Amino acid sequence: MSDQAAGAPTAVTHADVVVVGAGPAGAAAARFLADAGRHVIVLEKAAFPRDKVCGDALTPRAVKALASLGLTDESEGIPAGWHRQEGLRMHGGGVVLDLPWPELPDFPSHSVTATRALFDHTLATHAVKAGAELWEQTEATEPVYLTSSQQRVAGVRYRRTHPDGSTEEGTVRAPLVLACDGGSSRFSVALGLHRDDARPMGVAIRAYYESPRSQTDRMEGYLEMRTPADPRTGAPGELLPGYGWLFPLDDGQVNVGWGLLNSSDHFGGTSYRKVLEEWAAGFPPEWEITPETMVGRPRSAGLPMAHNRRPMLYKGVLLVGDAGGMVNPFNGEGISYAIEAAAFAASAVDAALDARSDVPLSAYPEAVADAWGGYYTLGRVFVWAFGHPTVMRVARDYGMPRRRLMDFVFRTMAHLINRRSQDATDVVINTLSRVAPAA
Repeated sequence: MSDQAAGAPTAVTHADVVVVGAGPAGAAAARFLADAGRHVIVLEKAAFPRDKVCGDALTPRAVKALASLGLTDESEGIPAGWHRQEGLRMHGGGVVLDLPWPELPDFPSHSVTATRALFDHTLATHAVKAGAELWEQTEATEPVYLTSSQQRVAGVRYRRTHPDGSTEEGTVRAPLVLACDGGSSRFSVALGLHRDDARPMGVAIRAYYESPRSQTDRMEGYLEMRTPADPRTGAPGELLPGYGWLFPLDDGQVNVGWGLLNSSDHFGGTSYRKVLEEWAAGFPPEWEITPETMVGRPRSAGLPMAHNRRPMLYKGVLLVGDAGGMVNPFNGEGISYAIEAAAFAASAVDAALDARSDVPLSAYPEAVADAWGGYYTLGRVFVWAFGHPTVMRVARDYGMPRRRLMDFVFRTMAHLINRRSQDATDVVINTLSRVAPAA
């Protein structure tokens, strides 16, 4: 509806860009646009710091993305509470592989972990320091259209909750809107954009534990997830086509969780919490990962993968990060792609504002497709194959003992691929990505 519709709120604020959601995608886009001198208003329905279900892991690709924002280990923007790792330790089929992060020209050779409460607050504060306005406890309720024909979005209607519990409603008018409100993306749904059920979707659950394992300098991955044991016989459950993790944090805690893809027959009928509990109970006693050391309670969330909400440019709105289903189908990582997409979106938006035209906005989906569209197409094939228990069993039993193969798989799944290189892994993945359609 237009601003002239009956009952429309009277409070109207104007900006160059309004960003819906202050997670990694929204905060990064706001920072990039504020650095470009744009007046940006970010609407965030929660108040910082706030929790978010995540593995809390930032691979070297994500560390590189943070550097593009000016957040590095040496910068003032990275506070205490970040923990650095030098590689990944994989467990499966009776084999334990220590895989250091590779030394590559395009990426750093370390990863970091930080709770999403800390991480998201850091990025939001970083955007505010550059001049972006952050409106916390402000929910975007619906798009505002330029005309009654509803062909072009020209702002956002919001509802703000004050500390005393009172609310106010208003409108932010802006020529361009970025939807960065996560996997459920109510703003995208309000536009009529729903998830494509044919695209991959994952579900992950995680819990925090106080544990001396927090001192390790490796992320840890596991290919031994099973359905709950038979309650009558105690026989171990069936091998699941999923993977688990244990990620060390800086505050003496570890993030323990596991995820499953919707290509698995177990996707809808598995007790994720029961699997987590039984699996965690099998860790060595000296790790002290027990119900008594659990902090809070387990929480789960969906992982929208491989562009499962499209188009990413619609009626003047750009979908960025999880709102556009940009999670990597190979490994469930979303933060690096949210920040990369935010950079592409900010560049296109800045050009469109200069030109006073929507034409430059088409550079956004083109940049995303060029950067990782073909790779995500390969990922959709991987998800289909990985969803079969037989494939999972073969990968665990025959892949894990072969170090050179695992090095290739490791770099491929982490998407640590140099764009211009004659390295065998780079050549294979870049060639396949170019051949695969970026759909």
